[in-house]
Amino acid sequence: MQPEQKPIIGFSCGDLNGIGLEIIIKALSDSRMAELCTPVVFASNKSINFYKKMVSDANFNYQAVKDFERLSTKSVNVFSCWEDEVNIQPGQLTAEGGSYAIKSLTEAVKALKDGHIHALVTAPIHKKNVQSESFPYTGHTPYLKAAFEANDVVMFMVAENIKVALVTEHIPVAEVASHITKQGIVSKLKIMNQSLKKDFGITKPKIAVLGLNPHAGDEGLIGKEEAEIIQPAIKEAKQQDVFCFGPYSSDAFFARGQHERFDAVLAMYHDQGLIPFKSLAIGEGVNYTAGLNGIRTSPDHGTAFDIAGKGKADESSLRGAVFAAIDIFRSRNGYADARKNPMRKMSAAMLARAVDEKIEEE
Repeated sequence: MQPEQKPIIGFSCGDLNGIGLEIIIKALSDSRMAELCTPVVFASNKSINFYKKMVSDANFNYQAVKDFERLSTKSVNVFSCWEDEVNIQPGQLTAEGGSYAIKSLTEAVKALKDGHIHALVTAPIHKKNVQSESFPYTGHTPYLKAAFEANDVVMFMVAENIKVALVTEHIPVAEVASHITKQGIVSKLKIMNQSLKKDFGITKPKIAVLGLNPHAGDEGLIGKEEAEIIQPAIKEAKQQDVFCFGPYSSDAFFARGQHERFDAVLAMYHDQGLIPFKSLAIGEGVNYTAGLNGIRTSPDHGTAFDIAGKGKADESSLRGAVFAAIDIFRSRNGYADARKNPMRKMSAAMLARAVDEKIEEE
């Protein structure tokens, strides 16, 4: 696969009653999208047409396909996942809305694993109506980890000026401390380090690690996780060639702009990382699942039932997720190519040494 190849980008539709299909239609109505990638939406013609009528100014044209060999490279493709008559109720949390979201997602992930698409952009699902015996997951990230049989993955929030990853994701705050382990932190750091190199083209990534407790434990006065778990994890990760530092007190870290000195930040729990990310991100934030063989991105928001079907949904974050997927696709191809070319590999090593020398001087 050549770096200049136009990637095939798949889209799962998300909750049928949320804003997923609306923002997909809005984003893909821009004809320039088809110049950058070949879009494939996993849904049904009827569900597409339902929301297409609600987006009055959308110039959205598509072709229905059931065979990946017949994809149009010049327009949007809708891969039919069902022919059922679905009762779409914008803004309502229903079992049906969640059920068809999972039909779309599983079909899209299968296509990604089988190599029919090069990357997947997932529209938002709602955790309450998707869980079942056949889908016992709290969200996209744990499902993708299981689907790709990955040892571990990282929920990586990325924007132009800041990248934040999480040790724990969607769990109650009361349970966070029990999920913070040395092994878990080291695993996340190693995945982040590899992803920053392979997916984002950063030769020598520099990663900051936040503490769990206020003031990063304040020398053990406000918690011992920093001294007993986080610091040893940082030490071990460094021994495995991960350039990481900390633990830092999260409030002072972001308030003083220290995140600008690093390529990425590892937060211990959801709100510790996502509140500053969504407050400080320049451009549209994107949720990226690092650690998979495949590429998956998504917008950094939820189903937005309160505005679903009203034509108010902003497609900017989904558009950003598409651009991120394309960039990562190209970066991975370039990374693989560089590993084949000894001269490029030598240049990367020389650059890494130069970065080390600069940091030592500082």
